[in-house]
Amino acid sequence: MALALSALIALMLAVSFPFVSFSVGGIGNRIELSQTATTLIGFDQPLVAIAVILTIVVLPAIYLLGVVWLQAGLMQNDPLPASRGIARSLSHLHPWMMADVFIIGALVSLIKVAGMAEVELGLSFWAYCLFALLLLFTTQSLDADWMWFSLAGEPLAPEGSRTGDTAAAQGLAGCATCGLVNRLDERAHGQCRRCGDRLHPRLPHSLQRTWALLATAALLYVPANLYPIMTTTSLGQSTPSTIIGGVVELIQMGSWPIAVVIFVASVIVPVGKLVALAWLCLVVKRSNELNAITRTRLYRLTEFIGRWSMVDVFVVAILVALIRAGALMSITPGPAALAFGGVVITTMLAAMTFDPRLIWDPPLPKSQRQQNGQPHKTTRQGAHG
Repeated sequence: MALALSALIALMLAVSFPFVSFSVGGIGNRIELSQTATTLIGFDQPLVAIAVILTIVVLPAIYLLGVVWLQAGLMQNDPLPASRGIARSLSHLHPWMMADVFIIGALVSLIKVAGMAEVELGLSFWAYCLFALLLLFTTQSLDADWMWFSLAGEPLAPEGSRTGDTAAAQGLAGCATCGLVNRLDERAHGQCRRCGDRLHPRLPHSLQRTWALLATAALLYVPANLYPIMTTTSLGQSTPSTIIGGVVELIQMGSWPIAVVIFVASVIVPVGKLVALAWLCLVVKRSNELNAITRTRLYRLTEFIGRWSMVDVFVVAILVALIRAGALMSITPGPAALAFGGVVITTMLAAMTFDPRLIWDPPLPKSQRQQNGQPHKTTRQGAHG
């Protein structure tokens, strides 16, 4: 409760004061945090603007308010209305909060601007850094098991369940939201009796959805690299810059560490995630216990690192809002910003739609495989018997 309230106060300070300012040749500009998103709308980039404001302000604020609402009821041993629905939503909001990624993007932006103009950090910048730290502490301090035990009590295992046997073979499934093991109905479906989320022994059409999202991300990655992500105007001369061009420019400026960060976040991570998820989809039907642990760790790694690719999008958002001095110096967003933002979002969704439980399924004859990667019904019933 204390961490969540402190984070909310820090966020209110961050949106209420100047974020950063710059000056060059007697001309300058000062922006607030919200302008990193609203300025993009003026350059016909509303989708990028929505993604920025949602990930750095709106969704973190909703998450923190949800935590405060939950803790207020649990501290009184009387959960407030809609507590279970809010608790279920917290786990879904967590991957989309990118305050820490935005801070890295802000630092990269400031290093770029520092070579061209004088930069001054406002109170909002330091407040947002504090907010990002408090948000991280809040998410780490929230014990999901304790929260669900407090809301719904500590449940017993389903009647007739056997330890040591897989859940699918017994007609059971663990809830992806709250972790409770439930018994499925005759059609291998169900609803979690604790949080109300839908249950499946394996996510329906997991591989097909993952492949579709990976194909979309791969197609978007082409214009994301071919087209400029931003255009810099200095003394009336415009210079478009691609993602790779920005890395080269940082190297020429002598900012090797920042160039490495951008290269890893904008090139290595997206490509690596595409390759890793595609490989997991290809080999998942040839599962064996010898390398299942390794592949599960690879999946967890790809799921964790995907959000950090948003660094380049945040850099563009900050620079476009800040560098506005007309023909003397200005930066405008390029078409690659939308394409690259789409790559980040679709790869994150691809990791979410991939069901890692498929990695542990024993290989079945082709005639017994369903399109969604689930074991055949008769096979499960035979194992249950």
